[in-house]
Amino acid sequence: MRVFKKLFYVLLMLPMACIDPYEVEVGEGEQLLTIEGMITTQPGRQVIRLTRSATYGSVFEGLIRPVTGATVIVRDDLGNVVFLAESANDRGAYFTPENFAAQLGRSYTLQIQTPDGTVYTSFPEKVNAVPEINNLSVQTVRIPVEGELNDRSGVQLIAEINDPVDENNFYFWRNGPSVYVLETRPDLFTPRPSDANPSRDPQPKPCCIACFRSEQVSNQSIFIANDDNFNGLTTRIPVAFIEDDGLRFVETYRIDVRQMSISQEAYRFLRLVKQQTEISGSVFDPPPASIRGNMINLENPEEVVLGYFIVGAETVRRIYIDQNDLTFRQNKAIIPDDCREVPGAQVAPPADWNP
Repeated sequence: MRVFKKLFYVLLMLPMACIDPYEVEVGEGEQLLTIEGMITTQPGRQVIRLTRSATYGSVFEGLIRPVTGATVIVRDDLGNVVFLAESANDRGAYFTPENFAAQLGRSYTLQIQTPDGTVYTSFPEKVNAVPEINNLSVQTVRIPVEGELNDRSGVQLIAEINDPVDENNFYFWRNGPSVYVLETRPDLFTPRPSDANPSRDPQPKPCCIACFRSEQVSNQSIFIANDDNFNGLTTRIPVAFIEDDGLRFVETYRIDVRQMSISQEAYRFLRLVKQQTEISGSVFDPPPASIRGNMINLENPEEVVLGYFIVGAETVRRIYIDQNDLTFRQNKAIIPDDCREVPGAQVAPPADWNP
């Protein structure tokens, strides 16, 4: 603990001015520490992930290694400290206690000591209030694919919010857990031929056709916004996209949408990441630049640390999507097996299933 006492006093002397994320050049083959995680006002176990990845030019390029054995704490501006516990089953993942929730108006700092004794800290991030999502609506999106006969398609979710007056607000949307009715074809089940059962004919199973499948679908883009163009107004804005894979929208699909308030600096960081991920290049283009976030090495501030410790208030809105809400759907995908064999699927509906 002595190192963190020293760290706290150093933090008091750091300038509290805003720090802008920016693109940096790093040497070939460097092992960069990456921090991925956030804390919100929603109670529950919240996670910080620590990894190291080799940069362009390394023989280990693209290899991501979890950082284990670190000491990870979150400290607020009142001096309260929460220790995060390393997961035994998810290497490099550090979790808060079950009932942890960030408090509105408080500022939080992430502090990390790696096994070699190196100490990293974030700049303070304040929890700003977030408005509720008034309503979620559905818009079908079709995406032509060059060289393909069939379009890709999916559902874009549009949120209606009342933006607070006379203050700058920055928003970040994430997908929460989803559940949908999964339909399969156990009557078409054909086991893999073996010495004991060499037949290649279908051997139908008596059960089961319909299940409820749970999944976590990440957005294929980063959904963020600032209120420069709608300050103090009621606005409708795209907040999520869910691709139609031929299974999700056969009957009923449910998803929770999470809306966060974030700092201006976190917004700038996510905007840079969004710009990079949406650039389409070729194999002849230079590798994308690394984006520095809000973490620093106290002993060596020039070290490049990737990722961002995000803090914010969060509100959640749930929506049920019926197949008839879509104006275009993909052809139904066929799974020739008992639906219970699909990962995340079960026959019984969730206890809170209420379309």
